[in-house]
Amino acid sequence: MIMLNILHRIVQEVNSAPDLHSALEVIVREVKRAVKADVCSVYLTDYEARKHVLSATHGLRQEAVGKVSLPMHRGLIGLVCERAEPINIDDAPSHPRYLFVTDTGEVPYHGFLGVPIIQNRKVLGVLVVRQRQPRKFEDNEVTFLFTLAAQLAGAITHARAQGELNGIAGSDTVHMRYLEGRPSASGVAVGKVVVTYRLDDLDVIPDRRSEQPELEIAQLKHAVARVEDSLRRLQSRLGEVLPTEEQALFDALLLMLGSDSLVTQTIARITQGEWVQSALHHTIEEHARVFDRMDDIYLRERASDIRDLGRRILMCLQSDTPREVHYPARTILVGEDVSGVELMEVPHERLVGVVSARGSGASHVAIIARAMGIPAVLGVTDLPTARMEDREVVVDGYRGRVYVSPAAAVLDEYRRLLEEERQLSLELEELKGQKAETTDGIEVPLYLNTGLAAEMHSLGASEAGGVGLYRTELPFMVSDRFPGERAQIANYRAVLEAFAPRPVTLRTLDIGGDKPLPYFPFHESNPFLGWRGVRVSLDHPEIFLTQIRAMLRAAIGLDNLHIMLPMITTVSELDGLMLLIQRAHDELLEEGFPVAMPRVGVMVEVPAAVFQVAALARRVDFISVGTNDLTQYLLAVDRNNPHVGELYDELHPAVLKALVMVVEGAAKLNCRVSVCGEMAGNPMAALLLLGMGIDSLSMNAGSLLKVKWVIRSFSRARARQLLQAALRMEDASQVRLLMEGALNDMGLAGLVHPGK
Repeated sequence: MIMLNILHRIVQEVNSAPDLHSALEVIVREVKRAVKADVCSVYLTDYEARKHVLSATHGLRQEAVGKVSLPMHRGLIGLVCERAEPINIDDAPSHPRYLFVTDTGEVPYHGFLGVPIIQNRKVLGVLVVRQRQPRKFEDNEVTFLFTLAAQLAGAITHARAQGELNGIAGSDTVHMRYLEGRPSASGVAVGKVVVTYRLDDLDVIPDRRSEQPELEIAQLKHAVARVEDSLRRLQSRLGEVLPTEEQALFDALLLMLGSDSLVTQTIARITQGEWVQSALHHTIEEHARVFDRMDDIYLRERASDIRDLGRRILMCLQSDTPREVHYPARTILVGEDVSGVELMEVPHERLVGVVSARGSGASHVAIIARAMGIPAVLGVTDLPTARMEDREVVVDGYRGRVYVSPAAAVLDEYRRLLEEERQLSLELEELKGQKAETTDGIEVPLYLNTGLAAEMHSLGASEAGGVGLYRTELPFMVSDRFPGERAQIANYRAVLEAFAPRPVTLRTLDIGGDKPLPYFPFHESNPFLGWRGVRVSLDHPEIFLTQIRAMLRAAIGLDNLHIMLPMITTVSELDGLMLLIQRAHDELLEEGFPVAMPRVGVMVEVPAAVFQVAALARRVDFISVGTNDLTQYLLAVDRNNPHVGELYDELHPAVLKALVMVVEGAAKLNCRVSVCGEMAGNPMAALLLLGMGIDSLSMNAGSLLKVKWVIRSFSRARARQLLQAALRMEDASQVRLLMEGALNDMGLAGLVHPGK
């Protein structure tokens, strides 16, 4: 229990460290004390320079920090890194890998325990304790260091990113040249950061300069007075039911509010130039860290009470001062969990890129980013959002990299790539108006995925053969209530008229998962396996019937409506929905509306639907494969979770084989199959889909000309050959190399890499 308390305290203190240097100093000081060693050191691994750099020590010469390094694969430090497991030796000098380093001021230490610091399968460095006398460290000490190293990996990475932004990391220390995430929407952008954040979250408040210090000080005092008043009223109301020790909590919080320290320190920060909200954040954290360091569990828990107090003040501040956001001409939107709605709030002409700590290439915000034609890097797990406001950044949506305050050489390179992208766009423009036809004469209709009104007049409107997927949930998500039948009619009529006589496929409401409605909240521990898609529609037929009625009425006189049902798992679900569609149709006829029965299809997104494709095909007019969710469910990977983001890959052989099953099963019943998932807009994947015999592809506007170029460059026969080769492979990376090579051979590498 003692070790657990010490572990908790160290982790808390490291997480609160402002930079890498401070975090490492905490580690070496506290670990040396905890295991009563003579020396504790941290070596960080620099893979580019191929060395382990002494980055912090307690017991060796401080002058050696950042200057002394060990070659990779040399010494016991190198051995720990190679094996990626602890090494515990009672007489280190006798080991054949022992390397004596005089520059650190060390003597021949005998006891040696080194444990690797690992993050995402990569050894970041080695945590070492040493003893002058021969000593085999106890098992509980080994597990203590091992557990600490595992928990500290993320904190070290985060602190390293913070240090990079603050200019802490020197040229001789390991530093991050860029932040790394998942490439989620292709393209390159250079711009200024605007941080989007949850209003009641102190930790994500961005650092900014104060523009009106006197006004902000007055706002702070007013907010503190409001919180003090609310706490007194709450204490009075609960006074008779709370035990004495809990009443003391109110007294302590009120004492803190009434004392000079919290308010005075916050005012001092504002006077020095911080805006009120970040000044409050830093002051609250400073007070909370005092309690975080305490060994007493009860006192340590008081840190959460202080942070709660800070949140209360913050909410009062924000209610008094509504957030006004200035968007620069080239805005890069950055946040912990950027939503589609936040993306759409930025003026379209000013938004050039998006970066988020959460999400992946298949999450909803990535889909919208691709639809808007802006690069996105999501799943940047160690994104220091609070420190990024107004910084210049480069977003590389091809490789998943974010360069913060980049060096001149990096900026020059990416500006060159931007120019090459512009040249590539000019070449793509030449394909406008031409058919998406293979070299052996097979035409593959290309349709548009949309849901944004702005796209109605974009490139996609004229180039697409129609709309293969209209996401009806987007208008629901930006509203403050369920849209009524008339409002929905106007919305659907606009898109049906814009594309008539070309077909428009309206997908029924698909909420849940990563697409919540603010006015229809429900919370689930695993939303992607929960209440979503048609499951909501069947449980709330009134919502579904209103939407179907609006669709049917919007299509009167146009005859280009197709309806698509998402998230079908069982045949009985489809039967129930078909009955509701028929009911809406019959009711409208009785009311005198001359509606026609539209073509109805289903989305294959669930593995169960793959194995029942024949039964589904008998009941519908068409099938469309939603590869985003199908990939997620086949691979058992949450597509929004950055920790498993690398496992999510639509080119996985299992996904390809499932798609082949769908095409072959539907073909037996002459049921047409399209793909409307993001896979259709991926030039490499589109070539494989062509080889499968997919009847049509539907994608975002920015991908139409790229996919058209691929289709016009290959024959279906060649696409089949590539598909057969891909199906024989056992890993997605092998498939990717195969397809990159095929595109490169045709001079199309610029479609999947930055530049031409």
